[in-house]
Amino acid sequence: MRRKRTMSLVDVLAEYKREMNIEGRLKEVEIINAWDKIAGKAIAARTKKIYFRDKNLVIHLTSSVVRNELMMMKEVIRDRVNEIAGEELATGIILK
Repeated sequence: MRRKRTMSLVDVLAEYKREMNIEGRLKEVEIINAWDKIAGKAIAARTKKIYFRDKNLVIHLTSSVVRNELMMMKEVIRDRVNEIAGEELATGIILK
């Protein structure tokens, strides 16, 4: 038996992500995977851990010099993250 209404795979996946409410989490994973493109290879090499918590991007660093540098660039990094995500995914940056 043939269905009258066929859907493309892209539409099916988009509907599935929306129904399962995982779109935001997938964007967070995309940002974490693109961290070296956002911050640069030198900073990414000194990043120990990165994750999202309560709409904030939490970055654990191994270098106090890099932490100081990122402290001055918080708004730029937040803007880059939100630009890549296509929405306001991060409202703040927490450096540890």
